[in-house]
Amino acid sequence: MELILLALFCFKGLVLAEEDQRLPNKCEVCKFLSVELQEALAKTGRSREVLEVGEVLDTGKRRRKIKYNTSETRLTEAVDNLCERILQYNVHAERPGSLRYAKGSSQTMTTLKNLVNKGVKVDLGLPLELWDEPSVEVSDMKKQCETMLEQYEEIVEDWYFHHQDDRLENFLCQNHVLNASERECLKEVWKGDTGTGGGAEEEPSTEEVEGKAHDAGEL
Repeated sequence: MELILLALFCFKGLVLAEEDQRLPNKCEVCKFLSVELQEALAKTGRSREVLEVGEVLDTGKRRRKIKYNTSETRLTEAVDNLCERILQYNVHAERPGSLRYAKGSSQTMTTLKNLVNKGVKVDLGLPLELWDEPSVEVSDMKKQCETMLEQYEEIVEDWYFHHQDDRLENFLCQNHVLNASERECLKEVWKGDTGTGGGAEEEPSTEEVEGKAHDAGEL
């Protein structure tokens, strides 16, 4: 007999109901903007490519050569679609604070998909093909990222050309974007699922969930 799982609240530590949804704060937006930009720059940081810039004049003056890894071109390429990449994040609601935002499926969503693959009917109120669509929270973070990047464009450029020895998270977020009372998320670091003290709470096993069908009144 097919098991039916009617779920708005699926597992301990995770709430999928609307009241649990919250929009990212300014600290979280700046944190992940910084993470994405530094990761993009890290991919090209060791390039030995040399660019030729400027016009070749009739006088025969040569074009100026600059290193790609210190060029404006490299920064422009890193910034391009930066906020679009925020849409690759998912909400891991079992984690605290800014750690709720991470790439990859959450523990709970992975378990839910495993249940579906085993023939369990899971009803979250939206079609299966929409489960991996960006959430309201993540979509809002992307919009805030675009606004913040435009607002602090000159600060980002100053960091890139003159202060790369500093972490962008510190230079941009701590020094320019956030007040002292808004910096709490910068201290939050994911240390894996320890089961205690800030790690994600332990999820129920697939077997435990399969063993019982729930109705909306229980959840």
